[in-house]
Amino acid sequence: MVPIRDRDPSNADLQRFTSATLSKVGDVQVVQGDLAGALKSYSDSLAIRDRLAKSDPGNAGWQRDLSASYGFVGIVQQAQGDLDGALKSYSEYFAITDRLVKSDPSNAGSQRELAVSYNKVGGVQEAQGDLTGALKSYSDGLAIIDRLATSDPGNAGWQRDLSVSYEKMGDVQVTQGDLAGALKSFSDSLAVRKSLATSAPDYAGWQRDLSVSYDKVGNVQVAQGNLDGALKSYFDSLAIRDRLTTSDPSNAGWQHDLSVSYANLAKVHRQSRDKSKALGFLRQGQAIMARLTKLSPDNAVWKNDLTWFDRQIKELAP
Repeated sequence: MVPIRDRDPSNADLQRFTSATLSKVGDVQVVQGDLAGALKSYSDSLAIRDRLAKSDPGNAGWQRDLSASYGFVGIVQQAQGDLDGALKSYSEYFAITDRLVKSDPSNAGSQRELAVSYNKVGGVQEAQGDLTGALKSYSDGLAIIDRLATSDPGNAGWQRDLSVSYEKMGDVQVTQGDLAGALKSFSDSLAVRKSLATSAPDYAGWQRDLSVSYDKVGNVQVAQGNLDGALKSYFDSLAIRDRLTTSDPSNAGWQHDLSVSYANLAKVHRQSRDKSKALGFLRQGQAIMARLTKLSPDNAVWKNDLTWFDRQIKELAP
């Protein structure tokens, strides 16, 4: 049987439809964990889109399709550990998107895609240990998102993008040992997320984002020796996570987040030599992880976390 894409190579609509179908197949394969299959599907889709884009370089829609394919291929390559391949794919994604932005600077969608491409490149650079390059890429992406968010403060998606960009920069700064810079980046991210969470108090995703920001700030404060500040940040995170788990006790991810908050608080109290409070938080976290591990005994992360709580309690218990 002749594949659909080979039945009428001159029919651009059919070719584009086929490329979209292959991309959707790749999406399913990613969810199934079949990365090799997904890479083939995305690569086949990319090959079609490359031909279409070359046949009509002025067709912005086909150029966007091609850039998206490079992005999908890069995501799979990165997940497979092929960082060089991912960087090459993301660089192609960036190059096409950059051309689209230059041809139509007023297109906000293309501007956002360019920022995303900077972040993708930065993510690989960070994984490769090129922290200076990663920080530059994240900073370039942040500059674009900041302009978009400033131009439309009511666009919640762009505001969240801005918070993510600040967070990515902060993570790199922590690795570089620039604690003051990291604290500023995480604090900027927190300010944006606090605004989002306040604007939609019932939206759990933004509430969780805010709790993560409090943790990031708290971690830096601990590293700086500001234990009182860290405690406040960790308690603010705990309060959010406690509300989330109360609203949906069956959400295992939120339960795990809550255990992380207890672990953070225990670490600070242990560092300040308050053994009693540290043990109290450790036991609360241990109880959560024991329940989660019982529900999913094959989850290696949860088993490791439970082991950590057990070890910490054993070291502190009289």
